[in-house]
Amino acid sequence: MEELVGALIRRGRTVVGPTVRDDAIVLAELTSAAELPYGWGVELEAGRYRLRRRADRMAFAHSAGPQSWKTFLHPERARQWSADRAPDGTVTVTEEPDRPPSYAFLGVRPCDLRAISTQDRVLMGGRYADPLYRGRRTGTFLIVVECVEPGATCFCVSMGTGPGLSGDCDLVLTEVHDEHGHRFWARAGSEAGTEVLAELSGRPADGATVTAAGDAVAGAADRMGRTMPQTDLRNLLRGSMDAERWNDVAARCLTCGNCTMVCPTCYCTTTEDVTDLTGDHAERWRVWDVCYDLDFSYVHGGPVRSSGRSRYRQWLTHKLGTWHDQFGSSGCVGCGRCIVWCPVGIDITEEAHALHAEAGAEEERGGQAGER
Repeated sequence: MEELVGALIRRGRTVVGPTVRDDAIVLAELTSAAELPYGWGVELEAGRYRLRRRADRMAFAHSAGPQSWKTFLHPERARQWSADRAPDGTVTVTEEPDRPPSYAFLGVRPCDLRAISTQDRVLMGGRYADPLYRGRRTGTFLIVVECVEPGATCFCVSMGTGPGLSGDCDLVLTEVHDEHGHRFWARAGSEAGTEVLAELSGRPADGATVTAAGDAVAGAADRMGRTMPQTDLRNLLRGSMDAERWNDVAARCLTCGNCTMVCPTCYCTTTEDVTDLTGDHAERWRVWDVCYDLDFSYVHGGPVRSSGRSRYRQWLTHKLGTWHDQFGSSGCVGCGRCIVWCPVGIDITEEAHALHAEAGAEEERGGQAGER
């Protein structure tokens, strides 16, 4: 791993990966592989996140932390332009250039790889590509680490996004720790990945390592902590607009927007204009926005979605349902972050199961009425 980080740095890359900071595993710039969270795992539940020591020295045996890679590709704050007024009243507007580093992301989970591809479609796939995202995303070197240790809130299997690789990347690693030692099964996924891999010391993968890696990923798939109902979620949400369950969740939801902040695919932004005390300098910033904000749906006369019930319903129906209509896929990748970082422990999978059960009960009652 030290050789890998060194090879990327020599190529002028800014290496970003997981490290332990502030009692969490967070994403940050790495200058050495020693900064990886060797021997650390996590305990996850709805509204709960705790670090825990592991008995081994695995570096990636932990589930998703509070950040996703959109922090670097679609930053929460970005200055778009600044304006200055001279004493003679002349105003000069200067566009803010974005000079992102050449990123190498080390430790991308398969679910987060799918999230990156989802944001690619949203922010680069239409007629109007976001230049900030495109400048940061283009050329990013992606190193995926397959998941061998799912958390209690993970449900990537239900969403078809993991725990094994399901997408394009430059390198893919599978971490193995058994009686034969601690090692990584590495494969190249691109020409750039092949070049980097050729610089690293290693040996051809033996059958025992390949088998152990495959068994570890398969075992992770069998230990998912959560599931989604086995139904067409798009149709389920479309037919549940008036479900009683929305009232139940509205009684608990704080409309704080934590779930959108940690979600790796949420992309909404707004703009803020600020001035200094003299009024001669002004700036426009683009910042993340959330559909839980009362002003998010404001039009002349007031907000369209004035209740917490309507705002939670908007988020969930878009994430699991109407995202398909816009972008051809689900907006959820099964990472479970929204469950962990909800301060009141609202669980997206529990809500989906409840809506499914309510829809089934309504259908059964309708059938019985028809029989009479």
